[in-house]
Amino acid sequence: MIFAPAAETDFPALVDLVNSAYRGQGAQAGWTTEAGYIDGQRIDLESLRQDLAEAPDAVLLTLRDEADGPLLGCVWIEPDAETPDAWYLGMLTIRPDLQDRQLGRALLAHGEAYAKDRGARRVRMTVVHLRDTLIAWYQRRGYALTGETKPFPVGERFGKPQRELSFVVLEKAL
Repeated sequence: MIFAPAAETDFPALVDLVNSAYRGQGAQAGWTTEAGYIDGQRIDLESLRQDLAEAPDAVLLTLRDEADGPLLGCVWIEPDAETPDAWYLGMLTIRPDLQDRQLGRALLAHGEAYAKDRGARRVRMTVVHLRDTLIAWYQRRGYALTGETKPFPVGERFGKPQRELSFVVLEKAL
């Protein structure tokens, strides 16, 4: 497995990868899809570029089997502006047809190690409150619900919710 920060040339493939994992439907859907309660794209090229420009300390790590091979996954990691010794981890994505290879575990561990190497003592994340199976998956990897919630963004920036949604906050000590 090869982990590396995303290059500008990766961005179109990253947009496709993230949207297929988060909003895929039918045969294209992995177990992590949100398509049942959020319509639209999870991300587009413009918003990805904007997010990275607005978060200069963030890195979008990629996962490949070979240096010049196709993208298998990605994860966003950055210092958490609200919590001094924590880093925020998000957009953990594995290609839906490969979600049985335990690549998500490897990518999560790499993201955590990346943050720890840069001084993080904790990793925090937000997950849509309806995603019980995904929350349980993170809990099996040492994350705990903090009791905090955050509102789902209004508007269509992250897709259009089909019902009222919120995020739960999970945290793991490193």
